[in-house]
Amino acid sequence: MKNYKVGIIGATGMVGQRFCLLLADHPNFEVTVLAASPRSKGKKFEDCVKDRWAMTAPIPEKLKSMVVLSATEDIEEIVSQVDFVFCAVDMKKDEIRALEELYAKHECPVISNNSAHRGTKDVPMIVPEINADHAKVIESQRKRLGTKRGFVAVKSNCSLQSYVPAIYPLSKFGVDKVLVCTYQAISGAGKTFERWPEMVDNVIPFIGGEEEKSEQEPLKIWGEVKDGEIVNATEPKFTAQCIRVPVSDGHMAAVFVSFKDGKKPTKEQILEAWANYSGRPQELALPHAPKQFLHYFTEDNMPQTKLHRDLEGGMAISIGRLREDSQYDYKFVCLSHNTLRGAAGGAVLLAELLCAEGYMD
Repeated sequence: MKNYKVGIIGATGMVGQRFCLLLADHPNFEVTVLAASPRSKGKKFEDCVKDRWAMTAPIPEKLKSMVVLSATEDIEEIVSQVDFVFCAVDMKKDEIRALEELYAKHECPVISNNSAHRGTKDVPMIVPEINADHAKVIESQRKRLGTKRGFVAVKSNCSLQSYVPAIYPLSKFGVDKVLVCTYQAISGAGKTFERWPEMVDNVIPFIGGEEEKSEQEPLKIWGEVKDGEIVNATEPKFTAQCIRVPVSDGHMAAVFVSFKDGKKPTKEQILEAWANYSGRPQELALPHAPKQFLHYFTEDNMPQTKLHRDLEGGMAISIGRLREDSQYDYKFVCLSHNTLRGAAGGAVLLAELLCAEGYMD
């Protein structure tokens, strides 16, 4: 892979901070621009985040003194200094859509952590190990935008990263219905316990918009590129319930799966499908690709959030407790790190994939 200069748009937020940590020592990506809201413009990065740094690791030394630009006011200056940008801004959805397309129209590719473009038919929403082939829709998007290099690509919702990777390899057996209950960390809301004391010793059984995303976004991942757009799949059928739990990082999911008549696999077939599954990132040996994408734990009390969220740099998926169910065919639990695999890490891996496949050239 070649070397690229990158910018972080929305660098002061929680996901932006995670981008800073992941990219500070990246072997191929050099951070040359940090941007945020106009109120941060002209300030040193460390001054912008000194009272709101939410990571356990310190601010990277090489980024501390960088002067922050305005994500909305300094677009021309930003795109002149980068090959592409990562976007994690906190704005209204219509504003995000407009901003990301504006960067693209300035011939600057955008790798977005935001949800604004996930429903856009010619914007690929990629889990790199699963639907890397959806990147080919970028050609159609460029025609719509009138660009040569510029485009927008997004990663899926953070909670999907825990259970979709476990379900997708079972598609060959004919997955019919999926019920999932997610137990989601507070960092998914951009919070820490210090900033959200109400979450200590508490569970909140509602996360706005999350259940709709959890039911709809997998169908785009399962979809296919046809006539210049991504056509969503019509199955499997997903139903979801999403719950906020008092955990700092890590989304867990309890999954129930049924298969079409006569296609129910054995437990051994499911375990073999998980053990042998890999994708394009593993073929390319991308810097942030886990060597083993899916890890199955045989112990009844595993995976555990605190023990396994950082598996393979937080980029692997943990699975456990596979067993038959009385109403569905099987049930199991899954775990992923929501700000690594589910957010910034997933976006960095997506960027590595698109760079390796020539979309940033």
